[in-house]
Order: sequence, then C-alpha cells, then structure tokens
Amino acid sequence: MKTTLHILRDEPDEITAALIQRLSADGSATVVALYPDGINPCPVDWQRLVRDIFNHDRVICW
Repeated sequence: MKTTLHILRDEPDEITAALIQRLSADGSATVVALYPDGINPCPVDWQRLVRDIFNHDRVICW
C-alpha cells in the first residue's frame, strides 16, 4: 500500500479538505500543517518533516 504525505501551507478550505479526505480514504496518509494554529505558533518539527518526506511514497503540497 502506497503512503501519502499531505503538506498544508495554509488552513484548507472545504474543497481542499474534501480532496485530502478522498485521497486518504485508504488510511495510509499523514497530514502535516505548516501554518500556526491557535495553540502552537510554529507547529512544525522540521527534522521529522524531512524524515516523513523520505518515508512516504507520495508527497502532495497544498
């Protein structure tokens, strides 16, 4: 089963969220948000992100 990494640079709108959900329907996807949320001003672990990029079969940037 191929794994997919979704990298979000902004909060997804309804269409983007629906596409991510459809592309992730088989349960083999990871989503990483690069935008700050209400809790963490910089929620990104950059070293982990690089590892995730190389450990997934597909990477989609939104």
